Amino acid sequence: MKRLTGIVKAVSRILDKLAGLCIFSVLLLIIANIVLRTAFNRPILGTYELAGFLTAMGMALALAHCAFKDGHIAVGLIMERFPRRIQSVTAVFVNVVSLILWSAGVWSLVRFGQAMKIRGLVSPSAEIPVYPFIYFIAFGLLGLCLVLLLNSLNSIREVVAIDTAKKVTR
Repeated sequence: MKRLTGIVKAVSRILDKLAGLCIFSVLLLIIANIVLRTAFNRPILGTYELAGFLTAMGMALALAHCAFKDGHIAVGLIMERFPRRIQSVTAVFVNVVSLILWSAGVWSLVRFGQAMKIRGLVSPSAEIPVYPFIYFIAFGLLGLCLVLLLNSLNSIREVVAIDTAKKVTR
């Protein structure tokens, strides 16, 4: 289990670095566009589209690291009032359902990316192919699925540990 945790941690860190690179690229793109537009009256074609694509990629790539670090909003205030067993069973349910839903999202995005590649869909002004960005977003969400799988396994282990502890004390 420690090995899987190490792998998930490493993958989520790499994805987080890529997310930071995407957001930094948006910053550079916007600054370059402002400078070129103001100084040379030559804006970068498709800045709005590229900024949107890069931001979407950055968000998707950062989700795995955020989930690994428990950086998301949780409903702990209500859940901490319940017994540990109910908390653990609820965690299993939430993690498994989340894993199923996000996995379906990844699958749908990959299929959508394939359809956009076949159709040759490009962005309106810069005519940049859209499918690579869709694949990157799916890749980022796949990282999130990996974290959710780890969380599901940890939650299941906790439920089993509680059951085992109850049997030992009886």
